[in-house]
Amino acid sequence: MDSNETTDTTGTIERETPTRRETITYGGAVALGGLLAGCIGGGDGDEGDSSADGATENGSTDDSSTDDDSEESQTEDDAEESYTASISPTGAVTFESPPETVFTRLTHHADMAFALGRGDDVTALHAPDYYDGLWNQYVERLPGVSLDWSGLYSSWEPDKEKLYDLDSDIHLADPAWVTQLEGWGREDIDEIAENVSPWFGNSLSDRHQEPTPEWADGYEYYGLWEQFEIVARAFDENERYEALAEVREGLLSTIDERLPPEEERPTAVMIAAADIEQIYAYTLSNPGFLTSHTRPLGPRDAFERSVKSGTVVDFETILEADPDVILYLGGMEPGTDMAGRRTAFEEDPVGSEVTAVRNDRVHPQGARYQGPILNLFQIEMTAKQLYPDEFGAWPRYEEGPYPEIPEGERLFDRGRVADGINGDL
Repeated sequence: MDSNETTDTTGTIERETPTRRETITYGGAVALGGLLAGCIGGGDGDEGDSSADGATENGSTDDSSTDDDSEESQTEDDAEESYTASISPTGAVTFESPPETVFTRLTHHADMAFALGRGDDVTALHAPDYYDGLWNQYVERLPGVSLDWSGLYSSWEPDKEKLYDLDSDIHLADPAWVTQLEGWGREDIDEIAENVSPWFGNSLSDRHQEPTPEWADGYEYYGLWEQFEIVARAFDENERYEALAEVREGLLSTIDERLPPEEERPTAVMIAAADIEQIYAYTLSNPGFLTSHTRPLGPRDAFERSVKSGTVVDFETILEADPDVILYLGGMEPGTDMAGRRTAFEEDPVGSEVTAVRNDRVHPQGARYQGPILNLFQIEMTAKQLYPDEFGAWPRYEEGPYPEIPEGERLFDRGRVADGINGDL
């Protein structure tokens, strides 16, 4: 707890002195309840009120007002530097300065912070050691870029008092999802926003989940890069976003130019299994950012949408679908025995009959909750896994970092991505 906090008899934490983040204000129709009073309105670039001119009551000025003039001028300068960003479900938030420390819950937000040069400023995320290992498999291929999320607070079920301790400048997390957790209500969301820092995240866009009734009015869904652009505004990092978005546009253009006709595309399934006895199947083209790396590639769903995302399947179900390609989620994580996962299929009398297994087309994937950096790599790797004749073969991966793809077979420029992260624009 900070030295400027006290606890009243009801247990509510109050601040005796303002922090630099207490100037952050909310606006908009879906802004958090109770925080509209005194907010600064307007859209991006809102400069606030700059009408003060240092005049005396009779309209004249004299030397005695010099100090006051200086203070008012400074206030005007500060107002001119403020900016506003807006995201559903939070609404508009005005920032006096870019956030420096970042709370996240899910990795699509942590990756956004990383992409904007704030990877080392993240204070929390879900399963930090696991995702630190997974992300660094890809970061290995970005020259001059490093990332360390190990040992951070694991925020899958965040504790409110811990958010006070972390004292982050922004909470990149969806309040509509957080309030679904035990011990969190709308009043807790408002308390953290008022006493610590704003919420500024959207997670139900993952697969267009329905929010609870209290958040349903006006809730919007965003594509991954659409949300990344909005988050970049919150950090006043539009140039970084534009540099990375340009790389993505080039990657998608390459994909579109060389993608085979639909009837010539392979059938595929995406699965995950910590234990091969319990296999989860995931869809490839449903709305939401969880499929933002497979949807642009247009593979045919071997399950033909007969299996819902997250359904437990067995070898018999997979053989019935008989995919040409199996995409194995988590296969790139350092602790995953990818060779052992393939062997489990190959040694099973049913699994061994699957076309993807017989043709050695069981390939690793990274994570569904991907941010922009992981998305670039996953589009490239999945393109090679699905269409080796068009985009170059994907190496038979068993362990280690993302394979070193020959420069002529890369679908995006690693150096340009590294420059965007490092701010070398």
